[in-house]
Amino acid sequence: MLNPRCDQSTCKNAELIILYDCPLFIAATLNLNLLKNKESLKPFKETIRFIKIIPKIIGESDCILNIKLGLNILIFTKKIVQLIVFLISYPILIGISILPHFMLYGLSDFLYLTLYKTFGYRRKVVRKNLNLCFPDKNSKEIQNIERAFYKHLCDIFVEMIKALTVSKKQVLNRFKFKNTELVNKYLRNNKGVVLVCGHYSSWEGMLSIGYHIEGKGYAVYTPLTNKYYERLVVKSREKHLIHLGSRYNVLSDVYHNQKNNITYIYGLAADQSPQPKPKTYWRTFMDIEVPVFNGAEQMAVKFDLPVVFADINRIKRGYYEIKIDMISENPTETKKNEITDLFTERLEEQIRNDPSQYFWTHNRFKHMGKKPL
Repeated sequence: MLNPRCDQSTCKNAELIILYDCPLFIAATLNLNLLKNKESLKPFKETIRFIKIIPKIIGESDCILNIKLGLNILIFTKKIVQLIVFLISYPILIGISILPHFMLYGLSDFLYLTLYKTFGYRRKVVRKNLNLCFPDKNSKEIQNIERAFYKHLCDIFVEMIKALTVSKKQVLNRFKFKNTELVNKYLRNNKGVVLVCGHYSSWEGMLSIGYHIEGKGYAVYTPLTNKYYERLVVKSREKHLIHLGSRYNVLSDVYHNQKNNITYIYGLAADQSPQPKPKTYWRTFMDIEVPVFNGAEQMAVKFDLPVVFADINRIKRGYYEIKIDMISENPTETKKNEITDLFTERLEEQIRNDPSQYFWTHNRFKHMGKKPL
């Protein structure tokens, strides 16, 4: 209920004690809540932008000051909660991370029993995805893939924790790269490269490519909302000669690097499900028409960077091989979406060879059948 002392057109009589009764604060908070599922700090940036336009409409007022104070309180509270969560969980994660690999995989087996057998974590999504992609397989075959996938997923989870403290020696022993000369010949000539992969096998293993190239590595990622974990993750990855760059800044970073003759290989996983827009590219993925990202292709064409594919495969538990293959040497000479198509076809080939290594918990086909006419 709105406080009767708060005039809805100017809120000049609003008092600090009745902050939550102020209609403009309610509107701003509503705007924040509607956007709370967006990436990173975008909700706060959007809300602050929303607040900034209000004085232009009604003029500065006590209510505006209250709104700003309220937002500061919200942001401060969020940071305190994030810090508490970090301080509680950090010792646990580090304690797990320093365990030897055989103990980590014992933990992975326990997680498998917990996530899959006990709670059925996202099992409906996984089963739906598998049935859509492999309509010719019977229920027993689908269940076998499903079980193998969950075992792999739990391994990936504990390996990501291990990455917080893993040594260079362990990384070089467990992740073998082949055909890196394909990349190095460009880097030696001061030419950047775009490397694409899917969420297949151990895509996190790509972060060790810095040990195998003659230039710098740049991994495109989505920043974490918890800035304490953000710093921890960035520090643990960058010690292996890879720079983590926000996906919100990648184009400006590439432009800056190209302008200043700084050579990078830009790596990104390009198989997410984008929110459909009028200009979104649609094509079949595993014989199902869905929207696909073509940002890697756009970046390669814009800056004339060759594109390679990372064919990642698990050799045995905890050991991976990454083979680098060419997709396009001259992206500016390709047809529109040709590079995206070639990448998608290579990813489909990987999945069909061993479907258990793909990231099936992602609702990849949520937009199928929704292509605009």
